[in-house]
Order: sequence, then C-alpha cells, then structure tokens
Amino acid sequence: MKKYLIFIFFYALAFEGFAQESADPVLNSNNYKKSLTRNKKITLIAPAALVSLGLITMLDTDGDEFFLNNFEVREERNENFINFSNQLDDYLQHIPSATAFILSLSGVKGKHDLPNQLALYLKSELMMLSIVYSLKYTIGEARPDTGQKNSFPSGHTAQAFTAATFISKEYGYKSIWISIGAYTVATTVGVFRMLNNRHWVSDILVGAGIGMLSTELVFRTHKNRWGKRNDLKRVNVDPFSSFGSQGVSLTYKF
Repeated sequence: MKKYLIFIFFYALAFEGFAQESADPVLNSNNYKKSLTRNKKITLIAPAALVSLGLITMLDTDGDEFFLNNFEVREERNENFINFSNQLDDYLQHIPSATAFILSLSGVKGKHDLPNQLALYLKSELMMLSIVYSLKYTIGEARPDTGQKNSFPSGHTAQAFTAATFISKEYGYKSIWISIGAYTVATTVGVFRMLNNRHWVSDILVGAGIGMLSTELVFRTHKNRWGKRNDLKRVNVDPFSSFGSQGVSLTYKF
C-alpha cells in the first residue's frame, strides 16, 4: 500500500505545480495587477515545498520524523520494482520544452515571441544547471546504484521541471491541459529516476523544486528586450585580428 501512496504523493505535487499556473490571470483582466501580485506569491509555494520536503527526507535517516525516508522508499522500490529498467526518462525530460518551441514555430502565440522564448529558456537552463552541478559536487551524495558521489539533486528531474514550468508559463493560460501534461511528464521523469534506482527520493524532490524555481525567477526578471528593433541597434558584432589571433567581439550599449 505504501508504494501507491508514494506515487499519489508525487503526482499530487505535479497537480500543485500546474494549478499555480492555471491561476494565471487573463492578460486583459480588470484586476490584473492585483491578481499578478497574488500569483507571484503562489508560484513560489510549490518549489519551496519541494525543496523543503527533499531536505527533510534526506536528513531524516531513521524515518521517525517524516513519512518519507530515502531508505524506506528505496526498500519499497527493491521489493516491488527490483527489475524495473527503462530509459524513457532520458527523452521525456526534453518533451515539454520541445513542445513549446514546436507550438511557437507553428504560429501558436505564447506570452512571448520566439526570440524572447529562446532567451528565457536559455537563461532558465543556465540557472538550473549552475545550481544543480554546484550542489552535486559540493554535497557529494552517493547514488543508490553505483555509489558515485553526484546523486543530489537529480539533474534529469530538474531539467524536466525547468521545461515543464517553461511551457506552462508560456502556454498554460491557453489551456489547463497544457500545464497538466507538462507537469505529469516531468513527474514521470522523477518517478522513473527513482524506479531505475538512479536517485534517492530526496534528489528528485529537490531537483523538481530547483527546476521550477529557476524558470520562475528568470520569468520574473526578464525584461523583454530581445527581438526589439531599438535594442537590436545596440548590439554590435565585429571581427578582430590582433597579435596573431582572430575572433569576434560582441558589444551591447546600455
């Protein structure tokens, strides 16, 4: 019974994720500013909860303080899914972001145009990767299968939730099913990482939180400058040759 409770718990977190995006107000709403302020607070709840749960789960080594415990979850996995082996998570992690760009290239308008979408996604990826790999090689958590000390947090899960949050923020206001599908795919990636015995449950929870938080912070701080004609005039790309070396210089006038 506990194994089913674990899966219900994971997918309940996915529903929390897309619910926060489906609450995004219509852009022409009379109460837009008030709703936007409220939703900015709401959108931080899910990643904060995921990171907190993951840290508690990792620190609770004896299982007495929390209902989730790394070793208990791994024991359930070994008892019920010992022969599970599936590499689908390697591909699923990129499905939400690929879908977003396919929609954009097909003429389906999101909240931003394609140049801004590319800028938003690349910045989200850079932030997520910098956080994930800093933690991996600072904390040195051993993987449950190989013992290699780069388990915490799960990079696959962080990637999947970065992509899911990206498409949800760009297209989730058009249909709640876009957000549902994106976060369900991302959650499946996390579940598969656990079933494949590649990660502890705490790795997955924190990875999911980092992915969501990275995209959320980038969307909040993005200034919509890319693709604007006035801003493109400020960008200069010039070749150079000096002291036997050649290259290209990129400058931007603020």
